[in-house]
Amino acid sequence: MKSLFSLVLILLLCSCNPYNKNHDLESVKIDTIQATSLLGKELIRRQVNPETDSLQINNYLNALLTYNSNPMNPDFIIWLGRRMAYLGDYKAAIGIFNEGILKFPEDARMYRHRGHRYISTRQLDNAITDFEKAVELIQGTEDIVEPDGIPNRLNKPVSSLHTNIYYHLGLAYYLKNDLDNALLNFDTCLKASKNDDMIVASKHWLYMIMRRMNQVDKATQLLDDITTDMDVIENDGYHDLLLFYKGELTEGGLKGNGSSGSSEAVQYGIANWHHYNSAQDKAIMLFQTIVNKGNWAGFGYIAAEADLSRMN
Repeated sequence: MKSLFSLVLILLLCSCNPYNKNHDLESVKIDTIQATSLLGKELIRRQVNPETDSLQINNYLNALLTYNSNPMNPDFIIWLGRRMAYLGDYKAAIGIFNEGILKFPEDARMYRHRGHRYISTRQLDNAITDFEKAVELIQGTEDIVEPDGIPNRLNKPVSSLHTNIYYHLGLAYYLKNDLDNALLNFDTCLKASKNDDMIVASKHWLYMIMRRMNQVDKATQLLDDITTDMDVIENDGYHDLLLFYKGELTEGGLKGNGSSGSSEAVQYGIANWHHYNSAQDKAIMLFQTIVNKGNWAGFGYIAAEADLSRMN
């Protein structure tokens, strides 16, 4: 009976899905209120700008056309959800992945991408549930490279399905201040990492977690094979932070410190360094600066927000 009910829902989605219509710029106007922050603040997404966002708009509309050509193709569903998320409508993206999970409940990718957007919208318990389900589904499977939606400078993807699942699960636990589970999953991510980009990303979070757990010796050992000549393509902020922790870069020499864009991760690493080195006033000031000026979808921003929510 349950499987029959699911089949009926799938058929309805295919025949009268909410995306199966003529679309233009009007179709990508998004709900500006996406979520409530961990500090109780409404998280507002700016409206799409046809001039500055033209590439992402076109990518979304192309993904929509592709999806409409075959709504039962899991890859098309995933890309439609990803493109919607890149436009900043995380709630709509979650809805698309809901559809994907209904149609393909054994596809770990659906849970991986929905879990990511649950983090974006501060639904951390839901994110953990999704990623734990994804972990269950990938057991005994071969890892696969995950294509980039926003390519790096070399157009070379650096992450995989497995590393992304464990990385985001570790992050969700970290944001909940469940450091034991955060440590476990980032360690698993590190073991699954096949390139320097994912190694520095995993080690950055592992270092911060170990320092917060007062495992100073273990944290220091993580830095032994971190060198300036690592082949890092896109996670240079995490690489620089590890060199900073190692004493080979100064705080003022970190490229992301004080700049915009992905710099929330670097700014959070600096603030957290002050936090576990007993400079609480400095750390709180820096956490607050991130929340006041940063991009609220950035992981460093969410982490600063989570810390402030526990300190207030």
